Amino acid sequence: MPAYVVFLRAVNVGKRVLRMEYARQVLEANAFVDVASHIQSGNLLVSTRMRSPSRVEAAVGECLGEAAGFEIVAMARRPAELTSLVEAADGIPQTGGGELARYVAFCQGAVAAEAQSRLESWETPGERAFVVGRNVLVEFAKPFHEAKLGNAQIEKIVDGPATTRNLTVVRTLAQKWGS
Repeated sequence: MPAYVVFLRAVNVGKRVLRMEYARQVLEANAFVDVASHIQSGNLLVSTRMRSPSRVEAAVGECLGEAAGFEIVAMARRPAELTSLVEAADGIPQTGGGELARYVAFCQGAVAAEAQSRLESWETPGERAFVVGRNVLVEFAKPFHEAKLGNAQIEKIVDGPATTRNLTVVRTLAQKWGS
């Protein structure tokens, strides 16, 4: 049975509370198996008979949204995709001096060529981006809250939902759940 790592967008922010223990129970009651979670920011591992990441995204978002009482958007990746993503990120040399922070925006759909071009030619000092499959690796030489290329801007450029995680969390998930 295929496994998927699912990233939930905008949960446990403000009044949009969804405890991961409850999310695991809801998913298990809706034909997902081997459900696990990592921290409270909406990182889940599920196994299902579904073979399409887009179907997994829709099913997880629908059943968790109904249970939580608010819309939930999910992005699904196969475990091997996380491992490849981390390897790709590690292969991109960091630039500039000082401490850099790296994040991954998981996009729900494919990143179109025009969006990739806009992201990879981003010209705000101390910020740069690379498209890796359906994901955007962003690097900041400034505090995250000062960056212009945050999740909302990425969603605007790719014209679809995305959710962002620190590369350290993604690396942990790749080690824990990747293959």
